Amino acid sequence: MPADYRAVEFPPVDLEIDRRPDGAMVMTPREPLDVRDASVPAGLARQARLQPDKVHLAARPGRGEPWVTASFAEVKARADALTRFLLDRGVDPTRPLMIVSGNSIDHAVVRYGAMGAGVPVCPVSANYALLGAAGGFERLRHVMDMVDPGFVFAETAAYAPAVDATAPADAVVLSRAPEAFRVPAVDLADVLSTPAGDDIEDRIAALDPDAPAAYMLTSGSTGKPKAVIHTQRMITSNLYQGWQVLGRAAGWDDVLLEWLPWSHVSGAFSSMAAAIFGGTFYIDNGKPLPGLFDETIENLREVPLTYFTNVPAGYAMLTEALEKDVALRKTFFEKLRLMLYGGAGLPQPVYDRLQAIAEKETGKRVFMTTGYGATETTSGCMSIYFHSEKVGIGLPMPGLEVKLVPLDETRFELRMKGPMVTPGYLGRPDLESQIRDEDGFYRIGDTARFHDPADPNQGLAFAGRLAEEFKLDTGTFVSGGELRAELVRVGAPLITDLVLCGENRPYLSALIWPNAGALAAEAGLPDMPPAELVRDPRALAAIEARLAAHNAACSGSSERIRRFALLSDPPNAERHEVSDKGTINQEAARRHRAADVERLYADTPDAGVVEVAR
Repeated sequence: MPADYRAVEFPPVDLEIDRRPDGAMVMTPREPLDVRDASVPAGLARQARLQPDKVHLAARPGRGEPWVTASFAEVKARADALTRFLLDRGVDPTRPLMIVSGNSIDHAVVRYGAMGAGVPVCPVSANYALLGAAGGFERLRHVMDMVDPGFVFAETAAYAPAVDATAPADAVVLSRAPEAFRVPAVDLADVLSTPAGDDIEDRIAALDPDAPAAYMLTSGSTGKPKAVIHTQRMITSNLYQGWQVLGRAAGWDDVLLEWLPWSHVSGAFSSMAAAIFGGTFYIDNGKPLPGLFDETIENLREVPLTYFTNVPAGYAMLTEALEKDVALRKTFFEKLRLMLYGGAGLPQPVYDRLQAIAEKETGKRVFMTTGYGATETTSGCMSIYFHSEKVGIGLPMPGLEVKLVPLDETRFELRMKGPMVTPGYLGRPDLESQIRDEDGFYRIGDTARFHDPADPNQGLAFAGRLAEEFKLDTGTFVSGGELRAELVRVGAPLITDLVLCGENRPYLSALIWPNAGALAAEAGLPDMPPAELVRDPRALAAIEARLAAHNAACSGSSERIRRFALLSDPPNAERHEVSDKGTINQEAARRHRAADVERLYADTPDAGVVEVAR
């Protein structure tokens, strides 16, 4: 019998469900949304008054170096100085401040300072600048043209080539290395020494909660990125709905350590949650990628947490490290009460191994939850805030209405309404009729099904993205997103991720990224280089066995995989095959790997293409 969970505090599930004559239903939590800060700068100011000396942000200048910290009072003072600098320049709210930098203390200061001045911020993936030279910084140029920033924060000289090539001619760069830029640049140190004056709090109190506060970029998986409008009302509504159901269990007022980029809504949420709820946020420069996750492990050995969040690939790497490292296990589970995953489904074997380690170390399991949302809903607006052994997307949090529109006997299209939902996209009023239905619900583009149709309180399970659904050339419908997630689950830990192929083709096939270490161990090939492993018959047979077992449990061609090949080169961020949070852009990967796709459908496939038993 499984061990009990460590104690976590959740509110009761109490939903109002409106069942409509057309078969649709609307779910709304009865607990009202309780927002206590009008803006993020107001929340930061409150914490600076309550606990001025508490460390708010901590970062390492380099791997292995001591943590550099900034207290709530210090972050507030620096943000106020930037607010004054911008106000003295006569800033125009229609000319945002673009952030072209990774996560850092300065990044947070610039965000809060610009918000305090009523200037929207637009954080951009650092990869747009650091990896985009070969393509002429195409994506960064598109965003610059779309947003037209009046200021650009580019923390170090590494961003100079990209910013020089793309920034508007009249934009002013704020940087710790202004001499590296050809465009006009100001030393951030000078900006942060600006006397703030006595009226900053009045300015913050007068901020319009419904004016744009940030422009957060979509992933651009189906085209160029769009800039989603985020207002202060949206942001604080989303933060407080999360606090009401998860915050006390998560300890956002305690200690956090995260790597998720602040250019993505999940990373931005956590950092701002720490700001308004009074947490200490350790900035982790590691990432769940080979060669980069070691830094995360080093940090986790030092910093005990009550709450940890990562993507499934990160949990797989963490599990392997925890199984080998006694000191890491001791620190990691010392205070841990809640784990959250997002971005993709967590494979059951990873979950089972992780809980086995927790039980061995503490005698109890640690509750694992997930969030669900989109850039257009500020961040996660649904979650599992009730005890459940089932993987899913949970239920709406306070303040959110979820409309479920029936698609077939079990699946529903998800639509959402609430103060955390965007008013639209920058410069794209033409999209309004496409993104909202006749009742004002946002069409998020995903589908879901109930775990138990007779008991909605058991929550919803993700059932695929509408945009990832396609047909074989026989007309057979394929739920691509749901099938991809299932294949990763049954293939774990041998399969890290995959690209599903088959649109307008006679059968389904897959290009698979293997977990080289796990696959080599399974196939008895511990020393084989990855480039050889992906073509070795023993390794291919190990993957084929997993897919054959999947096929045996399936009823038709919409789920069975006919052929597969393994990929040795990782997803290419410069080609936008993978997002900053590690999720695969299926369309981009298929486009850039067209030759590999054709291998899967060749009349006489090469030796690296495997036919799966049906």
